[in-house]
Amino acid sequence: MTRTLRIAMNGITGRMGYRQHLVRSILPIRDQGGVKLEDGTCVQVEPVLVGRNEARLREIAEEHGIERISTDTDGCMMADDIDIYFDAQATSRRFTALSSAIAAGKHIFTEKPTAETLEQAIELARLADRAGIIDGVVHDKLYLPGLVKLRQLIDQGFFGRIIAMRGEFGDWVWEGTDVPAQRPSWNYRAEDGGGMTMDMYPHWNYVIEGLLGTIKTVYTQTTTHIPERVDESGETYRATADDAAYGIFEVRTPADEPVLVQLNSSWDVRVHRKELVEFQIDGTLGSAVAGLRSCVVQSRADTPTPTWNPDLPDPNDYLSQWTDATDTDLENGFKLQWEEFLRDVAAGRKHRYDLLSGARGVQLAELGMRSSAEGRRLDVPEIVL
Repeated sequence: MTRTLRIAMNGITGRMGYRQHLVRSILPIRDQGGVKLEDGTCVQVEPVLVGRNEARLREIAEEHGIERISTDTDGCMMADDIDIYFDAQATSRRFTALSSAIAAGKHIFTEKPTAETLEQAIELARLADRAGIIDGVVHDKLYLPGLVKLRQLIDQGFFGRIIAMRGEFGDWVWEGTDVPAQRPSWNYRAEDGGGMTMDMYPHWNYVIEGLLGTIKTVYTQTTTHIPERVDESGETYRATADDAAYGIFEVRTPADEPVLVQLNSSWDVRVHRKELVEFQIDGTLGSAVAGLRSCVVQSRADTPTPTWNPDLPDPNDYLSQWTDATDTDLENGFKLQWEEFLRDVAAGRKHRYDLLSGARGVQLAELGMRSSAEGRRLDVPEIVL
């Protein structure tokens, strides 16, 4: 027995919506025959492409064998045969669209940040709670092999008492002068919802929560290293949003132990690491360094004792002293979370990464920007619906 869930997918003409959510998630789920449920039945998916650019929607639909498109977002919200509304639009449009979908009784799956302000993000979580719908927010990085391995190592007690985590994220995003920019110009305009802090702190919130525990304090320094860039029309514009954020977070584990987390995020850095993002967790019994896919470990027994001598070449090859623990047999992280969300919708049960989790991500971004503006560490209050 197979049941079909129809998904109104808004924002599919954008890079992330098209590549990760449609091409690498929903279409493979469709082509594999759907998602198998716990009772042995299946739930199949049927995407309905929603957006403002009808020509582009038709082009995508024809290329991938999709029957339905619509430029009438409100109409899709009200359609009885639409079960799920998915949003990958620009952040500035998300609150209105999600509010309408919730009011129409649709289940929600959305990219982040879930709204431009914490007030709006909390309101979405409240609306979803009152409506009794199943709501989910994309937490893709927790489903990728590197972070899955970190979670496994934590659960196995590999680290002993965890002391700290540090992370480096980013690459060189071209200004658009001699080389075209690889990110859209709105990312660098605060008035359009852009900025490194608003983009990445919602990610860092769920990564920290998913691996370590509850964030208690945040201190951040944001900056705009490159004040002018060139947009898609070749026009120079002023970057009004931050393009780098350097943060320190105090975290409490479920055992109420303190962990300090340091995360650097920059679109103005040249990569000298194995992946665009890497996290290192250090504990009393061992350490691990993981990207999105790879992971290496060093146990207490294998930890070397280097001798600091600036007058002589260092004889240690430190990178070779780590053991590869990579396990990359997992599928695309976006697809894995989509499958989990679809199972939750079919079962009528709460999705573990909901709009309240998304609100905490918006909260951390707002506190990070406020911390930078005020030059001080800030407490992270608990959000209560």
